Amino acid sequence: MDTSEARNRKVVEVEKFDLEVPETAHQISSDSWFQVAFVLTTGINSAYVLGYSGTVMVPLGWIGGVVGLILATAISLYANTLIAKLHEFGGKRHIRYRDLAGFIYGKKMYRVTWGLQYVNLFMINCGFIILAGSALKAVYVLFRDDSLMKLPHFIAIAGVVCAIFAIGIPHLSALGIWLGVSTILSIIYIVVAIVLSAKDGVNKPERDYNIQGSSINKLFTITGAAANLVFAFNTGMLPEIQATVKQPVVKNMMKALYFQFTVGVLPMYAVTFIGYWAYGSSTSTYLLNSVSGPLWVKALANISAFLQSVISLHIFASPTYEYMDTKYGVKGSPLALKNLLFRTVARGSYIAVSTLLSALLPFLGDFMSLTGAISTFPLTFILANHMYLVAMNDKLSLVQKLWHWLNVCVFGLMSLAAAIAAVRLISVDSKNFHVFADV
Repeated sequence: MDTSEARNRKVVEVEKFDLEVPETAHQISSDSWFQVAFVLTTGINSAYVLGYSGTVMVPLGWIGGVVGLILATAISLYANTLIAKLHEFGGKRHIRYRDLAGFIYGKKMYRVTWGLQYVNLFMINCGFIILAGSALKAVYVLFRDDSLMKLPHFIAIAGVVCAIFAIGIPHLSALGIWLGVSTILSIIYIVVAIVLSAKDGVNKPERDYNIQGSSINKLFTITGAAANLVFAFNTGMLPEIQATVKQPVVKNMMKALYFQFTVGVLPMYAVTFIGYWAYGSSTSTYLLNSVSGPLWVKALANISAFLQSVISLHIFASPTYEYMDTKYGVKGSPLALKNLLFRTVARGSYIAVSTLLSALLPFLGDFMSLTGAISTFPLTFILANHMYLVAMNDKLSLVQKLWHWLNVCVFGLMSLAAAIAAVRLISVDSKNFHVFADV
């Protein structure tokens, strides 16, 4: 038995005196709340932040965008708090989102929740591959704009790098120093985007902040932007992240969430608002495509965005990796030949399918809207409120019950409206762009 497996088994045995812990091939209860906070902050300040000026602020404008982001922050913190408090509900640790839903509702909702979560994480990861490919293309265009290599080629390169990283890092807790690297990379592209945008904004006083399009187009784009708002703050895999934190898991997770939604959101706010201030309604959906400045600085920012996307994808793919490793009984040293071969085949196949779909339909804004509508809304807001309502039913007052039912209904309607808007957006883009488009 290797050191990692022994430590994990020891943790499980200690906790079984009080709580039942499901079987898993990955480590649990091994990380400090601060490391978990950095996992959450890595997700919220991923290279996706370079798109929010164009995908959130442009459709919503100053008032709608600022108010929407602040409300989304508060609502997301509240919803994630509900999930975090249910982690040890019923005398059992729920280390997977589907485990929690299955424990509260039964086997059918276990499968439905796993399906929603898988779609959510798969589409987020496709978005990361598109982002990584777009960043590589941006570097290429800076130095050699000859159109010989197109976006699908760079997406394929990004997929290969993501697969290599996935094979080398066995589980979420093993990220370790890579979280520090991710933070440095995020600081680089966020600072570059802020500084260059601010410089352009000062030198370009004339800009338009009006929401563009006809009334019907505005309605659909605003609805789609609402889905992007919730997409910005939520992972759809909070129990899986909480599973890695040391005891007491609820208290430590709350510390991590408070860090994420206070200190962690500030860089995202800064780059989103300054980017929109600088370019107005003409802001690109990838902010580094709008900025002007020294080539080497822009290249550094884009390379940082590419590398950070690789690390972020591994975080969001970890529930899928954990499922495969546990299902097929992966044990022993992560460096054992059989385990390396298994990760190569299993994770390589997963990344290959994700890369193919990303290259086929490389419309980043559409991915964000559709993901937010069909999976992030249900997982983060609808299920969170309803599960808490069912689990704590006897302890809630009538007013509290009505409050949770109101949230379920409101977010259910928002999810439906956002899904319709996202499908329409994809339909429109499909007419304008062909598969394997070079956008």
